[in-house]
This record gives sequence, structure tokens and C-alpha cells, in this order.
Amino acid sequence: MSKNNKQTSSEIAAKAAATLADPNASAIAKSLAGSALAQASTGRQTGAEMEDKASRVLKSPKYSDETKELAGSVLAQSNKNR
Repeated sequence: MSKNNKQTSSEIAAKAAATLADPNASAIAKSLAGSALAQASTGRQTGAEMEDKASRVLKSPKYSDETKELAGSVLAQSNKNR
């Protein structure tokens, strides 16, 4: 299985941290933020379940641009062979 070596940028990591600290952030936004932060400065990849969640966020019109930005970051770090 090939490995994706991309990591969360410092800009996205800062947004993810702010999302996790925001009491008004949605559960999905916090989930994506946690995944993005877990991949900052590590070699970890997005899991299949989180890939699916991020994909659904990007396809839905109901999520904010900030949530979609986190979803895009999470998907960019997924396993390309999956």
C-alpha cells in the first residue's frame, strides 16, 4: 500500500485548533479538525471512515466554507490507492 506523505499546513492546523476550541462548532467540523491536527507534523494518513465523512462534507451544500476547507485538507492526506 502506498503512503501519502502530505501533512497538514500550519495555516490549516491553526484553523483546526480554533475549531476545536469553538463551543459553537459542529460535531463534524470538530471531527475533521481533530483528524487534520492528528496529521500535522506526522506521517499519519486519513483513515477510510474519515475519508468518507470528508467526501460527504465536500459534496453537501449545508456545510460552511471553513468545514469544507478542513475536509479538503483531510482528503488531501488520504491513501491514494483506496
